[in-house]
Amino acid sequence: MKLKSIAVFCASSEGNDRVYVTAAKQVGAFFAQNNIRLIYGGGNVGLMGAVADAVMENQGTVIGVIPYFLSDKEVGHTGITELINVDSMHQRKQKMSDLAEGFIALPGGFGTLEELFEIITWAQLGLHNKPVGILNTNGFYTTLIAFIDQMVESGLLKKENRAMLLVADTLDELLSMMESYIPVYVPKWIEK
Repeated sequence: MKLKSIAVFCASSEGNDRVYVTAAKQVGAFFAQNNIRLIYGGGNVGLMGAVADAVMENQGTVIGVIPYFLSDKEVGHTGITELINVDSMHQRKQKMSDLAEGFIALPGGFGTLEELFEIITWAQLGLHNKPVGILNTNGFYTTLIAFIDQMVESGLLKKENRAMLLVADTLDELLSMMESYIPVYVPKWIEK
């Protein structure tokens, strides 16, 4: 299934390595060139701003979702197709989930990880069946992925649930995985 709308979770800063900004811009350009609507956190700074700007520079569509209290800190992006203001972080994530057909995490900090883990948890709980992926730019997430695999080895995460989190080093590979994703249903994810 061709994805037409993807939510991207990423940093509100640029980081210390320009490779992350370059990758965010490449994702944005690719989305625009392939008619994939970007759903993101609504800021115009950091990797968030880079991916949104690249979509707009390539005549794509961008919908940002930002809580009122973050509009000043993350500087709500007024140069995008649509900026939706909400009251809370929860409403932000819910709205992004409602608008997206899939999710991709680019490099980021605590906020990015929180968004990624909440959306994959929603999939685990059966609240949605959309693909969730990590674009492992320059090996950024390699250590985290190893830790997640350790959760499986330790018996704290089912391998079927681990398989819900798609990981790739290139956008082409990740989108191919996401477009061929078949939702995993684990009927009893907690054993008594």
